[in-house]
Amino acid sequence: MENLHSAVESLIHGSNTLFILLGAVMVLAMHAGFAFLEVGTVRQKNQVNALSKILADFAVSSLAYFFIGYWVAYGVNFFGPAGAMTADNGYALVKFFFLLTFAAAIPAIISGGIAERSKFGPQLCATVLIVSFIYPLFEGMVWNGNFGFQAWLLERFGASFHDFAGSVVVHAFGGWLALGAVLMLGTRNGRYRDGRLVAFAPSNIPFLALGSWILIVGWFGFNVMSAQTLQGVSGLVAVNSLLAMVGGTLAALLVGRNDPGFLHNGPLAGLVAVCAGSDLMHPVGALFTGVVAGAMFVWAFTATQNRWKIDDVLGVWPLHGLCGLWGGIACGIFGQQALGGVGGVSLVSQLLGTGLGVALALAGGLLVYGVLKSTLGIRLSAEEEYYGADLSIHKIGATSHD
Repeated sequence: MENLHSAVESLIHGSNTLFILLGAVMVLAMHAGFAFLEVGTVRQKNQVNALSKILADFAVSSLAYFFIGYWVAYGVNFFGPAGAMTADNGYALVKFFFLLTFAAAIPAIISGGIAERSKFGPQLCATVLIVSFIYPLFEGMVWNGNFGFQAWLLERFGASFHDFAGSVVVHAFGGWLALGAVLMLGTRNGRYRDGRLVAFAPSNIPFLALGSWILIVGWFGFNVMSAQTLQGVSGLVAVNSLLAMVGGTLAALLVGRNDPGFLHNGPLAGLVAVCAGSDLMHPVGALFTGVVAGAMFVWAFTATQNRWKIDDVLGVWPLHGLCGLWGGIACGIFGQQALGGVGGVSLVSQLLGTGLGVALALAGGLLVYGVLKSTLGIRLSAEEEYYGADLSIHKIGATSHD
């Protein structure tokens, strides 16, 4: 019986380790989606820079999170002997890998907002600060119960703040950090003339679409595998993610009047919004959540660029910031049993948790990029921006016509 028990334990730990490893790899692949979405959206003279930023940011994020960020969020470090890390088939290490891919999504989100005019080195410095301290502060409060915030919500309102896969912890947080960065950076030269918007057309719609599809597929690892164990996996999360994606796509198609940029960002808006409550909502609630998110993205992107003159190149604040905010609130609405949800969620807790995330992210973005702006400088010169970040920073263009 002892041998049987040991064999079962080994199978469970091995299966859980493999499960979360597959999730980590799927979310890692999503970074290619971030890269190609940006490559297709920016002008051709900035394509190399877009690809380089995403990869360099991931590398820097990995070190920052391994040595500092994960310890800040969860009180765990990996400075002990390697032999101790093999416990439970190395599950603790793979869990770090999985959560790292979430942390590294933050600078990938910001990258799209500050494209075409940001300096390369200072952005890597910002990545270190954000992934080491700013993001783990809120991540630990929500997903590890740090500082007693979740316990207070549970005691006061009957439920803690629920964010199953990061609508607020990852997406809204990244989007509001990006807004701070974009405001500190300013608009691209020539983007507005006589107070009117000048269109900068995407350089490559096929690359933009490829980035969207890579993100869509990887998102099922992002959401479903946030269960982190085989025992916790739920088909409800998968179907809710699917229907939210579809709802976002169709809403963006209709409201965006067949614009391919809106169409391919619509599914991402739906997926951002459903992350928080994908394990609680009824599929019809998830569909409605996605529809609202897709329409919200089109409206907010248009208003941001035209009315408010905020030059957020990929619309990461509308897509991640606002749709993530909506996702945190939608979880508190459609997670209720009265609307077909699983229950165990408080709308007040969702509002407070979402509001705290937004406040910390915006303050963090303004602080980090404000300090870097006054010390290192965060913007390319007018001449460098004119020739493009590819030639100015990387000394090579995206294509050769020789």
